[in-house]
Amino acid sequence: MERPRAVERVLREAAPHEIFDVLRALIEHRHRAVSVELLMADYAMTELRLVHVLPHTAPPLPLLGTAAGRAFGTQEPHCVDGPASTVTVFVPVSVRGDRLGVLSVTLPVDADDLGADGLGTNGLGANGLGADVREELRECADALAHEIVVAGRDTDLFLQARRTERLTLAAEMQWQLLPGRSCSRPEYSIGAQLEPAYAIFGDSFDWSASADDLVLTVSNGMGEGIDAALLTNLAINALRNARRAGLDLAGQAFLADQAIYGQHQGHQYLSTLLLRFHLPTGNVEIIDAGSPRIWRLRADVVEPIAMDPQIPLGMFEDSVHVPQHFAVAPGDRLLFISDGVYDALSPAGEKYSLHALARVIIGTRLLPASQVPRAMLEELLGHRGSGPAADDSLVVCLDWHGRPAAV
Repeated sequence: MERPRAVERVLREAAPHEIFDVLRALIEHRHRAVSVELLMADYAMTELRLVHVLPHTAPPLPLLGTAAGRAFGTQEPHCVDGPASTVTVFVPVSVRGDRLGVLSVTLPVDADDLGADGLGTNGLGANGLGADVREELRECADALAHEIVVAGRDTDLFLQARRTERLTLAAEMQWQLLPGRSCSRPEYSIGAQLEPAYAIFGDSFDWSASADDLVLTVSNGMGEGIDAALLTNLAINALRNARRAGLDLAGQAFLADQAIYGQHQGHQYLSTLLLRFHLPTGNVEIIDAGSPRIWRLRADVVEPIAMDPQIPLGMFEDSVHVPQHFAVAPGDRLLFISDGVYDALSPAGEKYSLHALARVIIGTRLLPASQVPRAMLEELLGHRGSGPAADDSLVVCLDWHGRPAAV
């Protein structure tokens, strides 16, 4: 196979719905692969689903307890010996920290074909995957991930593959609004998840980074169904419009507040956290507009970060929101949690307690930020039971690493 730049060029030239087919043919030709498959993580982040044309009939793979799920979770290639002298390698398909799925490649291992270096013509030895092959496949998976993101503008193939069940219209609107489910830079890592994934109402999040700033918004939606989704779409796009116009945090809140009030005259409004992280210093500017709550995990101590609450966006005309400040230190973990978590009721009618929340924050402290929201919401589901959720739930996790020292 050609090296990464050539592979990227070939994928760019392919039709959007054919990019994986083109990559599969390249891998099969280069490595004599027995099979090459792409599995996409579903919206609930519990399964990996095979990408192929409708109707989707192949059974999904659970993320827990499978080799593919291990590669997805660790974000490292994972090899498994197969039947008839084959080895299958599972390679994460991710772009800038956003985990999309897993590339599965099954390769032959021919003992008679081993050379003096212990490697066959396809770079495989009797003990598994050669380093060169592993690196090539990882480069292929990275190139594929970038093309999947771009192809989403022109084909539904990869979005359809993510669906275990049909999304509600409100959920379709909400998922299309989101920037991703995780991202990472040297200064920070973010993970986020919404539940119920296939019927989310109005909870949402957004982020955008520049050279020196990360702007993060976390919204606790009001209402249900289409009304909630429309309200959140209006708010997020108003905030983006203000941010892209170069307005400061107070200006962003003011424009969104006016847009929501102008549309709904105070009958609908949105509780939102707006934060700007200064990447070189860790100083944080924040507007707490009736927000989701913030928790900080620092040195194994869990504590809430309390700000002076201000009125939600769109509740009154000509509202003024005043920024406040706090600071994060390297090693801090911040968790932004919507009311759907706190208000979740057990079958016996008991609310999810703050003690239980603190316990699960401590219990997930060793997981990377990308995995924490799913793990916390699984714990919540265990409390709530299998019945329908009365409200949607949102967890956003931010791990602060701090800016690396200049070399």
